[in-house]
Amino acid sequence: MIVIYLIFFTAFFILFYNYIGYGVLLYGLVRAKRLFSKPDDRPAAPFEPPVSLVIAAYNEADFIEQKIHNTLQLDYPSDKLEIIFVTDGSSDQTPDIIAQYPSIRLLHQPQRHGKTAAINRAMKQVQHPVVIFCDANTLLNSAAIKNIVQHYADEKTGGVAGEKKVVATGSTGAAATEGIYWKYESLLKKLDADLYSVVGAAGELFSIRTTLYTPVEEDVILDDFIISLRINMAGYRIAYAPDAYAMEAPSFSMEEEHKRKVRISAGGFQSIVMLSPLLNIFRYPLLAFQYISHRVLRWTLSPLSLPLLLISNIVLVWTGAGIFYQLVLAAQLCFYLAALVGYQQAKAHRKSKLFYIPFYFLFMNIAVYQGFFRYIGKKQSAAWDKAQRSTQTF
Repeated sequence: MIVIYLIFFTAFFILFYNYIGYGVLLYGLVRAKRLFSKPDDRPAAPFEPPVSLVIAAYNEADFIEQKIHNTLQLDYPSDKLEIIFVTDGSSDQTPDIIAQYPSIRLLHQPQRHGKTAAINRAMKQVQHPVVIFCDANTLLNSAAIKNIVQHYADEKTGGVAGEKKVVATGSTGAAATEGIYWKYESLLKKLDADLYSVVGAAGELFSIRTTLYTPVEEDVILDDFIISLRINMAGYRIAYAPDAYAMEAPSFSMEEEHKRKVRISAGGFQSIVMLSPLLNIFRYPLLAFQYISHRVLRWTLSPLSLPLLLISNIVLVWTGAGIFYQLVLAAQLCFYLAALVGYQQAKAHRKSKLFYIPFYFLFMNIAVYQGFFRYIGKKQSAAWDKAQRSTQTF
C-alpha cells in the first residue's frame, strides 16, 4: 500500500504544482525580486530601429486582404518597415492578391515544404536588425511594432513575445474556452518575463534580433518555440509585450481545435528532445526551472498524473482509506462528470463555462497522449495546414 500512497501524492503534487502551484510560486518570486531590485525611473527615449515584418501565409485568400490592410495601417515609419509575405505552396489566389500591393515584398514558390522552410528562406532576405513574425490569420493592434521594439533598448533582450487574443464573441464549445485558456497563459507569461524570460514565444506574434537567428531544421513542428528558446540558450532573455497583440478568431469547431492541439502536442515532444540541454538545471538554473515547470510538465508528467491519481485514489478508498481520500475521489468524479457534460454540450453547440472549463482541460490532456503517439510514430508533418477559424470580422 505504500506504493499506492506514493503514487497518489506524487500525482496530486505534480498536477497541483503544474497548474496552480507554479503560478503562486512564480508570483512570490517576482515579488521578492522587486524588493531587492531598484526601479528604473529613467524616461524611455524613442527607439525606432529598422524592422522587417515576416508573414508566412498558406491558402489565405479569404482573409489575406484584411491582413494586408491591417499591416499597412500599422503605426511605424514606413521608411523603417519592410513587409515580407512568404507564400510557399499556396495553391489559391493568395500570392496574386499580395502581388497587387507594390509596398509589400512577396516571396513565393510553388513547392510546399512547410512553414519552417518558408521562414528559413525569408530570413535570407532580411537585412534589418529586428525581425517580427506574425501569422497571416491574425490582425495586429496599430502600435504593436512600436511596443515590441522598445524592449530592444536593453541589450540583454534577444527576442520579444507579443500577446495572443482569441476573439470569441458568439462562439461555443471548446472554441470559446480557448480564450479563457489564453488569458491564464498570458498571466503566466507576464510572471515568467518579470522573473527572467518568457518560456517559448507563440507564433501569432513574436520578434527576435536578426543576428541571433539560426536556420531551423525543416522537420520542426513548433518553429516559434524552438527559435525563441534557442535564443534563451544563447544567453538572451525573451521579453514580454502585452501591449502588442495579435487577434484571431477561435477554432471553427471542436474538431479543428482538437487537430491543432494534437499537432502542438506532437511538436512539444519533438521540442523536448531537440532542446534536451535545457533540462540541465545546473547549466541553465533559472531558465530550466521555468521551462520544466511551465512547459515540460504539461507535455509529460501532468497528463500521466491524471489517470494515476484517479486509479490510486479508487484503490485507496476501496481499501478503507480515510475521509480525505473519499473527498478527493468525490471531487475527481465530479470533475470528470462535469467534463462529460461539457463534451455533450460542445456537441450540441451550447455554451456553459461551468462545464466547458473542465471539458477543455481534459480535452487538452487527451490531445497530449494523441500527440505523443503521433510523434513517436512520425506521423506529424511539419507542413502547415490552413487552420479553419470561425468566420467573424474583428
